[in-house]
Amino acid sequence: MIVARIFFLVLILFNLTSAQAQLSDVQSKKIDSLFSSWTKDNHPGGSIGIMQYGKIVYSKAFGAASLGYQIPNTKETTFNIASVSKQFTAMGIVRLHEKGLLSVDDDIHKYLPDLPDFGHPITIRHLLHHTSGMRSFHAILHLAGWEKQDKKTNEDIYRLMLKQKELNFTPGDKFLYCNTGYVLMAKIIESVTNEQFPQWMKSNIFEPLGMKNTFIEDKYDRVILNSATPYYGLDIFYKAVKYGYYSGSGNQRSTTPDLLKWLQNFSTPTPNWSSSFKMLQTTDTLNNGNENDYAFGIRINDFKNHTKISHNGGGGGWKSSISHYPDTQLSIAILTNFSSSRTKNIERNIADILLKEKPNTEEKTVTPTIPNSNITFSPQQLVGKYKTPSGYSIHVNIKNDSLYVFQEWDKTEYHIYNTNGNIYETPEKQNTQFVFSKLKDNSAQIFSQHFKGKKIDAERYVNEDLSNINLNNYTGRFYSPELESVIHIKFKDDKLIAKHIRLGDFQVQLTGKNSLTIKGLGTVDIIRNSKHIITGMRISNRRALNVWFEKQDNNNTDQL
Repeated sequence: MIVARIFFLVLILFNLTSAQAQLSDVQSKKIDSLFSSWTKDNHPGGSIGIMQYGKIVYSKAFGAASLGYQIPNTKETTFNIASVSKQFTAMGIVRLHEKGLLSVDDDIHKYLPDLPDFGHPITIRHLLHHTSGMRSFHAILHLAGWEKQDKKTNEDIYRLMLKQKELNFTPGDKFLYCNTGYVLMAKIIESVTNEQFPQWMKSNIFEPLGMKNTFIEDKYDRVILNSATPYYGLDIFYKAVKYGYYSGSGNQRSTTPDLLKWLQNFSTPTPNWSSSFKMLQTTDTLNNGNENDYAFGIRINDFKNHTKISHNGGGGGWKSSISHYPDTQLSIAILTNFSSSRTKNIERNIADILLKEKPNTEEKTVTPTIPNSNITFSPQQLVGKYKTPSGYSIHVNIKNDSLYVFQEWDKTEYHIYNTNGNIYETPEKQNTQFVFSKLKDNSAQIFSQHFKGKKIDAERYVNEDLSNINLNNYTGRFYSPELESVIHIKFKDDKLIAKHIRLGDFQVQLTGKNSLTIKGLGTVDIIRNSKHIITGMRISNRRALNVWFEKQDNNNTDQL
């Protein structure tokens, strides 16, 4: 009787789980509708896989893998997964850590002794969490004159890093996404194992986890079966040129079935992998005690109050997004071969279709130490342009009697509404607060964004009177010893022009007596000596801050 009762309970549990692990017709049709534009003639597309409770509940492919040969995408088509690759590199580090062959808290110079001494210890943990302060190689290669279509290998990147003298910030002070750290970890894995990174990853990560169609794409001339071709464009598409064969931070190939196998490990790990997937979810705190939700190659946040483990990728015509929701064992993998596919939004839409809002049993996150919350500003006092320390702009505008914030770095716009004094929130981003402070000249001077312990500050940008500035004083030859790169600033047709021998000409806008914007290169802080003579400039873009370019013809004295 007892055995029969246990069997009956197990049968019920099995049936309940099976019932949960399938989509309704309504859900399937809603998901299908997200890809309706991909079914047009001569349109690239992708592969989409959804798994729940270990069962694949949706597996479809849309659009062309090759427009030239009219070959369709299938669920077995391989795609470059771009930055989704990072979590696999991180897993390689985790497995070596668990075997005692390295520690994530080791100084990276233990394995890469020829790297420069930046004046602060940099650990493998810093690389994993993007808190090392190192400049991301895409950003500095561009300043050095490398173009997107130039072939880039790990050795190219490593040679460039050997020339670096400065960091973006002290390690552990901030989170700033940095591809360089993951390339260096691939090199660390090679140093520890005495094996090539692609082969070691295949033998120690992909094969043990049953990922038969996953591999590192490190050779530009390799013939890949069942491979998609990447494209740029919206309605008219152009073949994307491969622009890099570096590994560790990207350039891994996979399929949606393989990635679903990987994601399921976050809920039901493969035998002897439980501790590894748990360690992969390690988050940290910054030096100031604020939280950093970027774990080891993955982001951990929430959606509809469900814990979400995820990462997105993109570049060279490829777009990818994978996610796992542990409390419902829901996994979503989206791989595409065209740059305008917006996989991040699609993943969010799929999750919205399949997940119900989970009751929030915790109190709402309140960001501590927000200054002067009793101060009230009028909307007109908030309107204007604010700049972050890295030179990116935040615009606050009034549209249809409502306040909107536009962030230049990710091209997103939020409708904000007042909740208390100088604190504003948005329905589009949970647990985020926008704070205005420091009233001067009848306008707010400081804009801060608070999100899960993180804080982004920006100061109001005020146009200076530049009518009496002599633009000739800003011309000259500027050289970066770290990048071995030269930028010439010249005066032509009453305008300043920046010239680079490889990249061509760029428009220069004087934004202040000591600041420029070089469109396409970044923002510039002008550096002067005690006699007001320009001695150089520091260029900042999204992921490389304050890169030094020395002026090599100091003959002009500015008329201030």
